[in-house]
Amino acid sequence: MPELTDKQPSGAEGALTAGCLLLLVLVADAAAGLLVVILLAGRRLGRPDAGSGQTATGVPPLDWAPVLGFGALALAVGVTAVVLLRIGHHVIGAVQLTLCAFLAVHALGYWP
Repeated sequence: MPELTDKQPSGAEGALTAGCLLLLVLVADAAAGLLVVILLAGRRLGRPDAGSGQTATGVPPLDWAPVLGFGALALAVGVTAVVLLRIGHHVIGAVQLTLCAFLAVHALGYWP
């Protein structure tokens, strides 16, 4: 029967695995954030401008897309952080929680 010490990674392997996992998670978060920004920019480009000869008849309707987009991204990052903390990657989970807090504050900044 093989010993447990043979299956446990060494300190260098554990650090390499944690570093690669951190990089992978941060790249995935950056890609998701870029997707939210592109979608919000596309929505803004499709709106008619107020200076295009059209007169505004009243207050424009509230736009909930930034709140929902950044809020959903913050929720996804927060869930990822909790999962990472539960499996024992405390540093990566703390980075994710910090990013989640930043996104939540950013989403609340768009709150009408």
